[in-house]
Amino acid sequence: MNRTKVSIIGVPLDLGQTRRGVDMGPSAIRYAGLENNLQDLADEVLDHGDIQIIKGKEEKQKLRYLKEIVAASQALTKQIKKAEEAGYFPLVLGGDHSTAIGTIAGVAETKENLGLIWFDAHGDLNTMDTSPSGNIHGMPLAVSLGYGEPELLGVGSTTIKVKPENIVLIGIRSLDDGEKERIKQLKIKTYTMHEIDRLGMTRVMEEAIAHVSKDTDGVHLSFDLDALDPLEAPGVGTPVKGGITYRESHLAMEMLAEADIITSAEFVEVNPILDQKNQTAEAAVALIGSLFGQKLL
Repeated sequence: MNRTKVSIIGVPLDLGQTRRGVDMGPSAIRYAGLENNLQDLADEVLDHGDIQIIKGKEEKQKLRYLKEIVAASQALTKQIKKAEEAGYFPLVLGGDHSTAIGTIAGVAETKENLGLIWFDAHGDLNTMDTSPSGNIHGMPLAVSLGYGEPELLGVGSTTIKVKPENIVLIGIRSLDDGEKERIKQLKIKTYTMHEIDRLGMTRVMEEAIAHVSKDTDGVHLSFDLDALDPLEAPGVGTPVKGGITYRESHLAMEMLAEADIITSAEFVEVNPILDQKNQTAEAAVALIGSLFGQKLL
């Protein structure tokens, strides 16, 4: 990736799921040395601090903390749009993956045909009708595609932020039935762990980069740390065995850096309470470094 100006935006949001702790994710990533690492890789690094999360009393409603998540998403959308218009690369630190509702809405404000690479153990393609839990952190990709509750779809200036043909899912190994149907219905390009094992990460990334680069005017990277195997990243809220290795994830980021296609990124679901010596946050910092072109030699 070419040297650039980076805008760091923290989103200490943990209302999209029931397990507490990911609200401390942005602080853990910063503590692991993010800004110092980026200083050597970017022309300018500006940390805007954290989006304010106002947590009200939980009300009986279809989706837990819907109002609070909508408010946070709208604030994040505005912050990202402002950063992009000022010529900065938005780098968002989560928080649970419901932050992607605001992140993708924000980057879509300045893109006519956005591409999206989604690293995750899960599809996050649920709606209220398909979700077993009702947790909004399992819905951000569906929302970005235009499926879900009107309040969530109303974040940003357009209902559909990204087209299904511009998306690649990588590292998937846990899907609900409704998500499987949506992937098939929309023909979303998906690399489960089966494909990664069979093809290798090099081929997966070559194909993914070609796919999201076609006719797009920017590509957003959404990286849930539970894409990694829990042995490599124990500090996540919803770990699933059999994930991407630490080395495979670095190779993926290095190939994205060489392709120079990523225009915004988010790293989410770091939970320090469940982590071991900040291992997962340190992995996030290392992966961000690789994304920005950090090399051994």
